[in-house]
Amino acid sequence: MKVLVIGASGFIGLPVAQAFVRAGHEVYGVTRSPAKAKELAVEEIIPIVAETTDPSPWVPLVATLDLIIDAVGGADVRTLQPALFSATVAAAQQHRPAGAPKLAYICTSGTWVHGESRTDIVTDTTPISRPVAISAWRPPFEQAITASSALDVVVIRPSLVYGRSGSILARLFRSAHQGRVRWFGTPGGRYSVVHTDDLAALYVLVGEKVSLLAGKIFDAANDATESVDDLLQKLVLVSRAQGYDYVQATNAFDEAITTTTLIRPYLGRALVGWQPRKAGLVDQLEVYYNSWKASEALPSRREYPHGRVEILALRTLPASKSCRV
Repeated sequence: MKVLVIGASGFIGLPVAQAFVRAGHEVYGVTRSPAKAKELAVEEIIPIVAETTDPSPWVPLVATLDLIIDAVGGADVRTLQPALFSATVAAAQQHRPAGAPKLAYICTSGTWVHGESRTDIVTDTTPISRPVAISAWRPPFEQAITASSALDVVVIRPSLVYGRSGSILARLFRSAHQGRVRWFGTPGGRYSVVHTDDLAALYVLVGEKVSLLAGKIFDAANDATESVDDLLQKLVLVSRAQGYDYVQATNAFDEAITTTTLIRPYLGRALVGWQPRKAGLVDQLEVYYNSWKASEALPSRREYPHGRVEILALRTLPASKSCRV
């Protein structure tokens, strides 16, 4: 297949692009940074330097592409994703030859659409009724694009992604590195999680069968959730921090981090044979923490931060006196 990944230098987009390359596909990657373009080329990903808001550099490729993957993040994702989808539909209608198969499209969403629940287990097909505030726009958008007659659309909802540079967890690891673990929430919370490599594997499995899966929405999460209390206690041991505090969220994104969602996904296993293989977050936390520390030392990450969580990670966490250990 000929695949285009938008956001190919991001925390989700890069492993996805690499996984498609390993699977033998021809992969183009859109990035905003010339330096990141060089890194993509090293990975055998054909780089396209373009602003996320300007699809014109890659629109001509739509005539021969098989699959586009939207893996964008950032504070403007609420406007970026609908704009990218609309631009793709317009490009397909304009540039694809008559009689060509439908262009396939995978959109990246998130499991925060399921909202907060410490008692009810949800699955890929559970009706959405109370998404967290920051994700309230996503369910109607998911429904609109999966009903598209112009493209074959699949939505993948990653849960909390771990591994490598840490993504959202980079903020948690940074607080530990500074001497005391501070994190949002209250005791008793649980996370649905997925390793970035396992997530990338799901994109490949879905992408290779997307014409048969059009209209489906996949939750991407390990089979079991993990205790946030266990995570913080283990991080104290791994990092040799002085202890941990739960702190109060002060904005919508931080509030979303406190969400407990008990997810048991089944569509990935049932339809494409997906099975997460990486060790759990708590079980191999020392490896993931050390990976984050190593990533912080890379010059390219300091000079060219990318993606929603790496920008947000620069903020400091508020202090608290609750739940000290």
